[in-house]
Amino acid sequence: MADPGKDTLQRKEKKNAPSERSHGARGKENAGKTKDSISTVSGIDELHHEDMAMIKTLPNTYQLGPFKRFSVSAVTEILKDVLTTNLQLEKYEVEWSRKMTKTLSEVIKARVKELMIPRYKIVVLVTIGGLTGHGIQMNSRCLWDANNDTFASYSFKNSSLFGVAIVYGIYLE
Repeated sequence: MADPGKDTLQRKEKKNAPSERSHGARGKENAGKTKDSISTVSGIDELHHEDMAMIKTLPNTYQLGPFKRFSVSAVTEILKDVLTTNLQLEKYEVEWSRKMTKTLSEVIKARVKELMIPRYKIVVLVTIGGLTGHGIQMNSRCLWDANNDTFASYSFKNSSLFGVAIVYGIYLE
């Protein structure tokens, strides 16, 4: 005759043990691989399960390249216009620059999306810093398709601050 308490304990241990279908067992063979990745905009802490249904996926078109390419010159003009009009008369302040980088990146992203470049993911980086006589070096590295992916950048400087904006256009196949 089996002990009912012992049977319950064994069932709980079975449930908690990693099976072949769980993530724990797959960890070694798929180390470094991601199943799905989600990009988030700064200011959004996490994406909830209900919001996952709202993410739009594009159907496969089996096209080998973009119909309309990312226009570097048009995006550079947008960057020049946005940075010049918003930073020209400003003086550097830390709290102001934190808020302004988010605002400028959202404005730039909206204006680039108005160009209606299909099947390109837009990534915008804005940096604002004070001119204190020190040097600064910025680097970025990306893994991308050299035939279809590209970027545009613009630097602005006045007597008090500098601003650098970079827009990456990554083609989604």
